[in-house]
Amino acid sequence: MATNRTHVTFPGRLVMVGFGAIGQGVLPLILRHIAMDPKRITIITADDRGSRVAAEFGIRHVQQPLTRENYRTVLAAELGAGDFLLNLSVDVSSLALVALARELGALYLDTCVEPWPGGYTDPSLSPSRRSNYALRQQVLDFAAANPGGPTAVVAHGANPGMVSHMVKRALLHVARDTGVEASVPADRAGWAALSEKLGIKVIHIAERDTQVSTMPKQLGEFVNTWSIDGFVSEGCQPAELGWGSHEKTLPADATRHDFGSGAGIILNRPGAATRVRTWTPLEGPFHGFLITHNEAISIADYLTVGEGYGARYRPTVHYSYHPCDDAVMSVHEFAGKNWVQQPRQRLMMDEIVQGMDELGVLLCGHAKNVYWYGSRLNIAEARKLAPHNSATTLQVTSAVLSGVVLAMESPGLGLVEPEQLDFERALEVQAPYLGELAGVYGDWTPLQGRSTLFPEDLDTSDPWQFKNVRVV
Repeated sequence: MATNRTHVTFPGRLVMVGFGAIGQGVLPLILRHIAMDPKRITIITADDRGSRVAAEFGIRHVQQPLTRENYRTVLAAELGAGDFLLNLSVDVSSLALVALARELGALYLDTCVEPWPGGYTDPSLSPSRRSNYALRQQVLDFAAANPGGPTAVVAHGANPGMVSHMVKRALLHVARDTGVEASVPADRAGWAALSEKLGIKVIHIAERDTQVSTMPKQLGEFVNTWSIDGFVSEGCQPAELGWGSHEKTLPADATRHDFGSGAGIILNRPGAATRVRTWTPLEGPFHGFLITHNEAISIADYLTVGEGYGARYRPTVHYSYHPCDDAVMSVHEFAGKNWVQQPRQRLMMDEIVQGMDELGVLLCGHAKNVYWYGSRLNIAEARKLAPHNSATTLQVTSAVLSGVVLAMESPGLGLVEPEQLDFERALEVQAPYLGELAGVYGDWTPLQGRSTLFPEDLDTSDPWQFKNVRVV
């Protein structure tokens, strides 16, 4: 069992917006590790999902969808200076809630940067201007215009969030194991310099979910081990990735952004229709979906030496995700219906009988080839560690817990991304819920085992070109 250690005492109120799989899974962790009066916790959510879990813990549950028109009135009645706004919703603008929390003097955390409904599909905006890159840039612009203030942590779940902390630890491991002298960098420039010195060309957020249930996917049903609404939303957005300085050829379907840091590009096709080659130690090589994620841009940006698309050094960074097999079947059916979602959803939870989520970061191109560092958490252990969680959700909910704890411990940081937080403290809080934290080197490259029976346009001089990684 995980320790019941109290990390912080919080005298204020906590308002949780959204109470799906992540909200239901993080609530028992908050009550276990943050000393506060449960009567000072309020859940505000668009539907009645999770009402039974809220009642189990005696937490006030308010069914009230937040909209552009009502969010200020609803939240201002529940929040004030020294309180905490925990945003675990979809279809609610993160930037609007960040601004309101700052105005009210409340702390804030979310797990991804969300727009209002229609923000990803607004036909008046170019794909670049409605991308996750653009949403992140809006948040950064707000931070630059509004320095200081209560801590607001944006995009801090498992990924984005936890994986940024894992990248830093993995960089130190690779330095140690390749004989590169390196103290723990003190700032962004130091981490970027270390990554460049080590020769890191590519970083994958490499995840393989092998959980299975007693209830196979049925026709007309979308099944997943975490938020189906969240996965569908991400999967329908164009694929995005951080674009490395070593890349020779821009993909034919790629778009560069004409604003911001220049750390990323967008592919003009849905992430759920874009596959990439990757590797984890237990699964070995596999094809994953290149799903758009904030960390692909924030990590690439953080590790940049120089500026813009002409930067001297930057790694290519992207998410490489193989969900549970039932979710893969769900995606195939979803795509075949021209991206019209199935009429039924089922979040796999109690019916899961075996499997694990192998989630970590894969650092490629250094002297020892590839290094994967991450969490191996199986369903049996997840159930022992915390109620109302699968292996997948616990990796996220424990990251939410760590972000909340760090915000409460340092309440005056202003708006920050995960890369700006204390990575060792974040992983210390989260580690009891991650199963086995493993670091493994491998000899895999995206050229390995490619058949000569099917001639391909490959770059054999550099295996870490994106054209070698992408599945076409």
